[in-house]
Amino acid sequence: MQSAIQTDLVQLSDEEFAEFQRLIHQWAGIHMNDTKKALITGRLLKRLRHHALSSYSEYLKIVKAPENREERQIMINLLTTNETYFFREPKHFDWLRTKIRARRAGEKFRVWSAACSSGEEIYSLAMVLADEMGFDGWEIVGSDISERMLSVALEAAYPLEEVQQIPEGYRKRFCLKGIQESAGTFCIRPELLRQVHFYHLNLIETLPAELGKFDAIFLRNVMIYFDKETRKQVTDHLAGFLRADGNLVIGHAESLHGISECLVSVQPTIYARK
Repeated sequence: MQSAIQTDLVQLSDEEFAEFQRLIHQWAGIHMNDTKKALITGRLLKRLRHHALSSYSEYLKIVKAPENREERQIMINLLTTNETYFFREPKHFDWLRTKIRARRAGEKFRVWSAACSSGEEIYSLAMVLADEMGFDGWEIVGSDISERMLSVALEAAYPLEEVQQIPEGYRKRFCLKGIQESAGTFCIRPELLRQVHFYHLNLIETLPAELGKFDAIFLRNVMIYFDKETRKQVTDHLAGFLRADGNLVIGHAESLHGISECLVSVQPTIYARK
């Protein structure tokens, strides 16, 4: 039986695409260049189907309506890029071990994964902290703009093939293989989960002061999606959450050169407060 609305034939006009570009920048700080038209078309097509719409303009009216905040969040979830994996950019974890060993005695060591996506970065950090400090004396905060990704991170269960990204010693100590209905997956040990707390945050909005201060904030491979003005806004905000000797860690493909007035490079991809 043929559907009354053939949404697979709906085209995204240049005007509609420009409005989606404007909105995702306004709401999430993400700069989508002209090569992202196919991405927006494909990812939002399912929402046209869901609402039985015949054009992207109709969907724009829905997400722009003040009463449709839930749909706006769905759109942000769909358009947010979430590529991540365990122990990505290994040198950063070597750096973290050195910083942990030089920590001040008696003070809880705190790390913030500011765009934690589905949680692989958070649990990589947790394994390093547990290896160096045991299961006490540290805390990790994870935040993301995507509620969908946060739900995956909270579940802390991943396809079994991803366990190969984790060093063997950590695999044996901190991961549990799923059985029965969880076969084909692995999960993170509860002792690590107890030290992790999650927040749904948009980094371009005012951030809650109760987050506190951190020894390290990881914001890796995120600012490549921001324009220069947004990178400055975000990094200057995050600098205020660093302890006096805290560091901001960014991805190896990124730089804050000429961006932040609050941070200074201490080594490639590692920044400290001025």
